[in-house]
Amino acid sequence: MITRLYDRAQISKETRLFSNKNLRILLIPLIIEQLLNSFMGMADTMMVSNVGSAAISAVSLVDSINVLIIQVFSAMAVGATIICSQYLGRGDDKKCNEAARQVFISILAIATLLMIGAIAFRAPLLQMIFGKVEQDVMSNALTYFFITALSYPFLALFNVGAAFYRASGNSKFPMKVSVLANCLNIVGNILLIFVFRMGVMGAAISTLCSRIFCTIVIFYFLHKPKQPIVLNGYFKIRPNFKLIAAVLAVGIPTGIENGMFQFGKLAIQSTVSEMGTISIAAQAMTNTLEALNGMAAMGIGIGLMTVVGQCIGAGRKEEAKYYIVKLTGYAEVVIIISCLFVLLITKPVTMLAGMEVESARMCFSMMLAITIVKPLVWGLSFIPAYGMRAAGDVKFSMIISTLTMWFCRVALCIYLCRVWGFGPMAVWIGMFADWTLRAIIFTGRFLSGKWCEKSVV
Repeated sequence: MITRLYDRAQISKETRLFSNKNLRILLIPLIIEQLLNSFMGMADTMMVSNVGSAAISAVSLVDSINVLIIQVFSAMAVGATIICSQYLGRGDDKKCNEAARQVFISILAIATLLMIGAIAFRAPLLQMIFGKVEQDVMSNALTYFFITALSYPFLALFNVGAAFYRASGNSKFPMKVSVLANCLNIVGNILLIFVFRMGVMGAAISTLCSRIFCTIVIFYFLHKPKQPIVLNGYFKIRPNFKLIAAVLAVGIPTGIENGMFQFGKLAIQSTVSEMGTISIAAQAMTNTLEALNGMAAMGIGIGLMTVVGQCIGAGRKEEAKYYIVKLTGYAEVVIIISCLFVLLITKPVTMLAGMEVESARMCFSMMLAITIVKPLVWGLSFIPAYGMRAAGDVKFSMIISTLTMWFCRVALCIYLCRVWGFGPMAVWIGMFADWTLRAIIFTGRFLSGKWCEKSVV
């Protein structure tokens, strides 16, 4: 299938907007950054696991909500990347910089409101979503939620700051900042969890400090001249509602898509939380490992948005098709390698994390199933959609992703758990059905060509 699509989109080497060298310069730092972020997330999970099952369960429950908030920020970053890359493709640096300024004030306001709401309503929110959980799990969850919520504005600003660099083709600098922040987080975890014995509070404080650090660094460098996007004079920025609307026209559908995705995961997490601490811990580690084996390919998808955005901005639609096919092929190779590697390290990781024997067994069984299925359908279900969103086809992606999420992943998981008594494996059976249906639908959408008839700027 990939080869046939590739032949339809062939573009002569001399006329390409991005050479193979430029693609490597853009994609390799993104892949490294995504992998390191995931490795650091896995290291976090392993360190918190050593505190006990109650601690890892609490972090897992809160992170299910935190990821929902993060997806709001990611949606704004997607909007920033697409709008800015299309303006850069058109050669309109002035409009690009004005759009970046509007993204900055919008995301700061949204993140501040979300921080205040999360802190004020964290207890009823946890109880409403997860119901009755063990007292020590809830106590740890409340502490972890409060401190990580303080980091929302910093995380949001880093996401859009990194998006500005990526839109201009510079993914290396955000990668360096992210690596430094992750190293700071790991060192903080070691000191606060193992030396000062602060448990989940230590993990949360370390996360907060690392997010403050990376935000300060990236915005310090964004104010420097002689780069495509420059941000300065923050107190002089005034709302331009037309540009904000253009960003939100991309960001809101993406945010709804990501939000529905995370609400679905919360519904699933709520079901898993009723299975007991052992199942929660097994599912938490499986989520971390599954994220790891998809992160390199996800980096390719993020890079694809910049590539397609600039192609569409320059009016080169056939070239946009070419790069979607080419980078989907790259992602497929990366997924196969990543899945095999993560399966290989699953047992050592569960041992180092100090997981209970039954939790470790459940985790390995789920990772084995993921390694078999993911290379078959995941690439076509996600990577082309990145490119089609970059062309402005965000509503279609939102509708399809929401429907497949709720009617495949969530409904099937709940049915298998509550009617047939399945354990955490039901989560992944529903996931596989979701991926497969998405792959079929998005491949058809790409072949139809309707996705490149949209307009963003």
